[in-house]
Amino acid sequence: SAVTDTPSQYPMNCSINKFKGQVYPVAYLTICVVGFLSNGLSLIIFLKSYKKGSSVNIYMLNLLVSDLLLLCSLPFRAVYYLMECTWIFGDMMCRILSFALYVNMYSSIFFLMALSIMRYLAIVHPYKYVKIRNSDGAKIVCAIVWVTVAAMSIPFLVFRSLEDKGKIKCLELNSANVVMISKLNYVVLVPGFLVPFMTIVICYWFVVKNLQKHKENHKKSLHHQKSIALVIIVTCMFLICFLPYHIIRTVFLEIYKSYISGNYDTCGPLNNIQKAAVFTHCLAASNSCLDPLLYLFVGENFRSWWRKQKQSEELGKMNLKDQN
Repeated sequence: SAVTDTPSQYPMNCSINKFKGQVYPVAYLTICVVGFLSNGLSLIIFLKSYKKGSSVNIYMLNLLVSDLLLLCSLPFRAVYYLMECTWIFGDMMCRILSFALYVNMYSSIFFLMALSIMRYLAIVHPYKYVKIRNSDGAKIVCAIVWVTVAAMSIPFLVFRSLEDKGKIKCLELNSANVVMISKLNYVVLVPGFLVPFMTIVICYWFVVKNLQKHKENHKKSLHHQKSIALVIIVTCMFLICFLPYHIIRTVFLEIYKSYISGNYDTCGPLNNIQKAAVFTHCLAASNSCLDPLLYLFVGENFRSWWRKQKQSEELGKMNLKDQN
């Protein structure tokens, strides 16, 4: 992405292109294989079992679409780094890749927030949940999320490919626009990450408090199982994929601005934070591999599909016994 990938115009030529060439292709191709297999299977199950979607399933279906869009962009990134940071796919595709990354990341965050709110209502305010679980409100919310996230990500369409030492570069941070990107980072950080993160924390606090209060009543219920699974999976996703990425991205931009201002005379601090940014960028992209866990443990379509498969299997065994 334009924010996390190594700049081509470092002060003192502080480049870690070799390090990126070792890490990014392996990470991107691994995420692609795992992500396409898990999300592809999830999509097949959705299409086979989809009837009239509940709000939860609508949010999950949109989350799945978001993940598939990101996965489609990763092979282009892998090829770029395998070719020693040489871009061959044209200027428009260069712009689209950064745009796609942020659309996926922030749409995923908002859909996870919506799922967390729905689980909060199911546990703490069940009567309200019953009223809205099959409403068309989820479709409106999803439309608003896509439009809002796309609007937030439009500035990344201006980061065109550049020529540097005879090579066409993409996914690079230019020192000429780092101040603008740093400001954009803070603008996006609050509504795009902090607000959803705090909303999820508050929702889960009430969910866990309610489950503890009625532990014996909820212990074996489906709501209890789905709620515990959602809390664990979404919390892990934020702590592993999103929180480190946003922290390191912000720190990296501040350190890079200091280098431009001449406040450092060695590459050590900048290179170290940039290597950390490479790893957290890969973790952020890997959220598309963790989302299928939500479909499996929380999705209503998946549970009904799995029950039907088990019933068909048991019926087949019974028929086989009768024939014998």
